[in-house]
Amino acid sequence: MQLGRLPRIKLTSLPTPLEEAPSLSAYLGGPRILFKRDDITGLAFGGNKARKAEYLMGEAVDRGCDVVITVGAVQSNHARAIAAAARRLGLDAIVVLSGEEPPERQGNLLLDMILGADVRIINTDDNYVLMGVVEDIARDLRRQGRTPYVIPLGGSTPLGAAAFANAGLELLEQLNGRGIRADAIVHASGSGGTQAGLYTAMKVTQSGIRVQGISVGPTREVVTGRVRGLAEELVKLLRLDWRPHPDDIVVTDEYVGERYAAPTPACLDAIRLVARTEGILLDPVYTGKAMAGLIDMVRRGQFGPDQTVVFWHTGGQPALFAYAGWLAEG
Repeated sequence: MQLGRLPRIKLTSLPTPLEEAPSLSAYLGGPRILFKRDDITGLAFGGNKARKAEYLMGEAVDRGCDVVITVGAVQSNHARAIAAAARRLGLDAIVVLSGEEPPERQGNLLLDMILGADVRIINTDDNYVLMGVVEDIARDLRRQGRTPYVIPLGGSTPLGAAAFANAGLELLEQLNGRGIRADAIVHASGSGGTQAGLYTAMKVTQSGIRVQGISVGPTREVVTGRVRGLAEELVKLLRLDWRPHPDDIVVTDEYVGERYAAPTPACLDAIRLVARTEGILLDPVYTGKAMAGLIDMVRRGQFGPDQTVVFWHTGGQPALFAYAGWLAEG
């Protein structure tokens, strides 16, 4: 894969650790579980979005942009990562966030403000409306002589997905170096960029590792479509002969619950279980739901004691503080 020719600026501490979770594995009666610790990528509380930021901000700098604009939910990990990356590189950041103005600015929203981002909260859950607001902002900035760089939801562009093709290669090197054969990667999936990159890396290298996405909000069909579309564009970007096959893209939406960003009881239980067995903190929007999915799959026999699963920890812990009322009990 021709990743070296893509624009990139180092913003993270890579490679992230690949850690055993023996107590969690023992509690569940197998399989062997390892955590890929992208929660400690090192940029403003870390998280998987920092990997994408390296490539996206690399392109922004190459184009001579002086302000970045992106979108997300009020507790967006992506918006926080982009705001931090922009400030490190001396660029301005505008984050357009969907949802209601919260009574207290906590978690990622508080961090956005500390980082000096221009925060604009729009009371909608329609991504098309959000992107319309972004385009209006970008148009106004251009009239002022500014050069904006627009980043869509989750940083899920072909370039953002390339960051996770590279991350997949990083994981394979760690597994091979330790003589471990993994059967699956389980992770939270939403905007599709992380899964598109990991899926492409696993398939192109013929690793035999299944990439299992756990939707945190959208239906399985929506996430699968996003992953497939991004993978197809990523293949073109990297000039690969291989082509993705829709039957290979594995996503489940069984663990979403009521809606995106509303933790389920199983999600909250998973956060507590991992904290109390491994001392690792998950978040209530992404990794908590993904871990709830993994736990249920183990209990249903979809992963056996003789298998090895990598849980990709995508970060997001700042959101814990915005969900204190949900987590304080129990």
